[in-house]
Amino acid sequence: MQQPQAITVEFDVPATMRDGTILRANVYRPAAEGRWPVLLTRLPYGKDLPLGTSVLDPVQAARRGYVVIVQDTRGRFQSDGEWYPFRYEAEDGADTIAWAAALPYADGQVGMFGASYFGFTQWSAALQQPPALKAMVPFITWADALNGLSFRGGAFELGIHASWHLSQGLDVVVRRHRGNHGALGEAIRSLCREIDRLGTEGYWSLPLAEFAPLRRQDVAPAFFEEVAAPMDRELSDSYTILGKHNRVRVPTLNVGGWYDIFLSDTIANFCAMRSQGTPTRLLIGPWGHGQSHNPIGQVNFGFGAQLGFIDLREDFGSLQLRWFDHWLKGVNSGMLSEPPIKLFVMGANVWRDEQEWPLARATNTAYYLRQGGLLSVEPPGSELPDRYTYDPSDPVPTLGGALLMTPEYPSGPFDQRPIEARPDVLVYTTPPLAHDVEVTGPIVVRLWAVSSAPDTDFVARLVDVYPDGRSINLTDGIIRARYRNFRRGEPPTLIEPGRPYEYEIDLWATSNLFRAGHRIGLQVTSSCFPRWDRNPNTGHPFGVDAELRVAHQEILHDREHPSHVVLPIVPA
Repeated sequence: MQQPQAITVEFDVPATMRDGTILRANVYRPAAEGRWPVLLTRLPYGKDLPLGTSVLDPVQAARRGYVVIVQDTRGRFQSDGEWYPFRYEAEDGADTIAWAAALPYADGQVGMFGASYFGFTQWSAALQQPPALKAMVPFITWADALNGLSFRGGAFELGIHASWHLSQGLDVVVRRHRGNHGALGEAIRSLCREIDRLGTEGYWSLPLAEFAPLRRQDVAPAFFEEVAAPMDRELSDSYTILGKHNRVRVPTLNVGGWYDIFLSDTIANFCAMRSQGTPTRLLIGPWGHGQSHNPIGQVNFGFGAQLGFIDLREDFGSLQLRWFDHWLKGVNSGMLSEPPIKLFVMGANVWRDEQEWPLARATNTAYYLRQGGLLSVEPPGSELPDRYTYDPSDPVPTLGGALLMTPEYPSGPFDQRPIEARPDVLVYTTPPLAHDVEVTGPIVVRLWAVSSAPDTDFVARLVDVYPDGRSINLTDGIIRARYRNFRRGEPPTLIEPGRPYEYEIDLWATSNLFRAGHRIGLQVTSSCFPRWDRNPNTGHPFGVDAELRVAHQEILHDREHPSHVVLPIVPA
């Protein structure tokens, strides 16, 4: 059938939710007579602003025979109601899907697409099992709010939360002062000043329970709710998908990046759907959150690494439409005959198809921390610990990684030598490699450590050390001592100063070819600020401290305390 060329666009089309609240959307559709499948995205960032059309071009999709609906979520921009992050997305999503399917030019089938928050609006709606929803493309989004959204390893995601809530406050103050131009202008100027100085001053504000940049503006009650109830599963339930995947019945194309803030959960979403037999696919490139061009950070991964030129074969928009063509139009687009996973292998800078995750052929290999800063496959014997002092008033600064922060802190791979020169950062490296070594899969560090504090943090970071000395970050993680057994279902407990404990630090995953002549490196420290909040080392309840104490840390690596990183080595 010939695809339509002319399209019609309607703005601010109203949809009434079950409680009477009206949400508004822009609707792009073929101008020709007919009924077409719907592609829906729901976002809080403005349907009329660039993010509204950034993930999938609605004009091109409409020309391909789809109705594309871009909706402002409740309380945002042109939609009515109260804005409170995450709270209403499940029911509003289900109601919007039912409304969209019943439009006179719709054929009753709906697919959803979108990134980050509007990746979450897909999952939350799918949990309601709306009959018209047939397929989704969740892009760089989460499953577990306590694994990269609000907290990570028990540490607060301050970098993300402070900048995100402040930026979302612009629409809040516009609504608050609508009709009073003088008050509105001053409110916008005040908020923008707060945003501009967050990266140089605001992040340092204490105590977190009264975080001044947000308290002064009064635009983010959800921030303070999370600080008051850290690592609270009940509080985060409305924006958690983990453990609920069995309620999702539609095929998903999951897309993420090795430097994305939700990498782990993109993989978890794929694995959960595959384990229950629901059709699913996974694509991971060398991308950050909202950064999918080339280069990323300080590394040139090649022209074909970009989201717009995947493997020099297909742009992301075309890939999404192929997925929807299969599930909404019954077109044999070839999607199901392709391998379920496509990964970008950094270092080699090539795309590769895979059949499973983790890779069955990968061998988990322990690399032990050794005396003299050595990283070795040989276990330690009798060795003295390494020591450093962690002073939260002078924390290790954030330099690259999986970030979503102010412009002072760009995401992606960066040379870590300025970090490694600090006395509070330990570095362990292998000798120069005699041959290429590929690491693809989940990464975990098992660290034995002693602290003088009743609570503290430990950070580990995997790096690729080049022959010229550059140390490029690949992936990292953090553990807050009191939450060391959280994954086992145990409540937070303080540690006994001077006693050794084993900590498991989840570094999520990576895919990197360490070239011959390079070295595999591991950093160990106790902070990465302001990405994660500083542990004040006091043992006091979270968020109440303006006081900061120094902690003296010992990293053990002997026969009884064999600290190591587990790397999935892929045979050549």
